[in-house]
Amino acid sequence: VLIRMHRKRDFSLVGEKVVLVPYCQLHVDKYHQWMMDPTLRELTASEPLSIEQEHEMQRKWYLDDDKCTFIVLEKQQCDREMASEKDSMVGDVNLFFNNPQNSASAEVDIMIPESSCRGKGFATEAVRLMMAYAVMELGITTFVAKIGIKNVPSLKLFQEKLGFTQISTSHVFQEVTFELFMDEGLRREYSQIIGTMAHWQRYSPKILEVNSTVCCAH
Repeated sequence: VLIRMHRKRDFSLVGEKVVLVPYCQLHVDKYHQWMMDPTLRELTASEPLSIEQEHEMQRKWYLDDDKCTFIVLEKQQCDREMASEKDSMVGDVNLFFNNPQNSASAEVDIMIPESSCRGKGFATEAVRLMMAYAVMELGITTFVAKIGIKNVPSLKLFQEKLGFTQISTSHVFQEVTFELFMDEGLRREYSQIIGTMAHWQRYSPKILEVNSTVCCAH
């Protein structure tokens, strides 16, 4: 698993609506802007960080084999000629490998802070792509999602659209825990996603001095 995790630093995953790219330094400024929103911090149970702390956190996440973070780009925007990768950012999707008793288990979460990009299926596709990657590349068989009780859109996403089952509710932490086990049918379904509705591409951010923007390269 650790060897395969290094792939996350070199490749993007291109879907029909979104592109998943490794979380790099060029994404930090906009990510920091998102996390300045107190409502978003409450929904994601996050603490406010300075921009310097955010850059340091990105460096740790990039090298951490217990965490996999991809930035979600809007594919249509990113495909435009001379489009800015920063301007194409709509959210992030994560895997956490935090169950020492089960190396085939991963926690998954998704954030789409750009309000204009919600309700378009970006979150659903991003999570499915991330799960397909985990099933095919990392041998994950069980997914867990922990969602704040007040985060109604995420509750509906995981339960109604992705088929997760609620297994517990913590009123102390104000969160609901969902789980999805990859039985043979689901493993077959998710194993076919990459190669049919999505594909890998080598990721190398291309810096172009055009109106001081960083342009997409995927």
